[in-house]
Amino acid sequence: MTAYRVTGKQQRPDVLVCAGLDPSGGAGLIADARVITQLGGRPVGVVTALTIQNTTGVLGTHPCDPEVVGQQLTFLMTDVEVRAVKLGMIGSAELAKAIANALHLTNAPVVWDPIAAPSRGAGDYAIGDFLAALKPHLALVTPNRDELALLARRPVDDLASAEAAAQALASELDCAVLIKGGHIAGDEAIDVLVHGRERTELRSPRVRAGEHVHGTGCALSSAIATELAFGKGLADACRTAKDFVLERIADPQTPGRGAPAIV
Repeated sequence: MTAYRVTGKQQRPDVLVCAGLDPSGGAGLIADARVITQLGGRPVGVVTALTIQNTTGVLGTHPCDPEVVGQQLTFLMTDVEVRAVKLGMIGSAELAKAIANALHLTNAPVVWDPIAAPSRGAGDYAIGDFLAALKPHLALVTPNRDELALLARRPVDDLASAEAAAQALASELDCAVLIKGGHIAGDEAIDVLVHGRERTELRSPRVRAGEHVHGTGCALSSAIATELAFGKGLADACRTAKDFVLERIADPQTPGRGAPAIV
């Protein structure tokens, strides 16, 4: 097991999470908070959507009131100086706009895990409205294969097509995009970080049945945000976060009768 930093009595960097609530704790805000704490950060955040789910699946989602979420974030950030932001399930275009308005109060890097096509369940989102609202704030987007295809509006069948789609999305949003290789066929799990002309490959062994572990995208994006909060560069933050997640995919939690959870 890799030894991660212990901050002791030093001030832990505050990491803001805007995400849905998974009652099983396998993903969403609860899982994000666990990851941030494990890596030495201090989670703060708001719930953007309530979900009806357990380890066997998702029955429904209910977006929270955009006005309330916007007020929560604005009041929080006039007091707490966050060092990084992780966005997960947002739930509606109105929520995206409310969150984007509040993000004008911080210059902290924003990592968005676009829960538009989660590994379990489904979503119905106005992606164009999301992109327009969030574009001014994003440092990194971490879509899975289906989300990347939706955001870039082109098919993604293999690593080459994924990289082309990621380059197009990075250019459109003027931010970095991390291609996650867990759902792309191959002997290795190859993630690729692209931004402009820069390209960084992150390779790891493929864990057997790892694609069935719940909450991997949440954990990865939260880990990246936490590493950024500690001042790491983007590529190093992605690399450290990938190692962290890989360890937990290999030894997941089994809280219920359904899918195993990463934390």
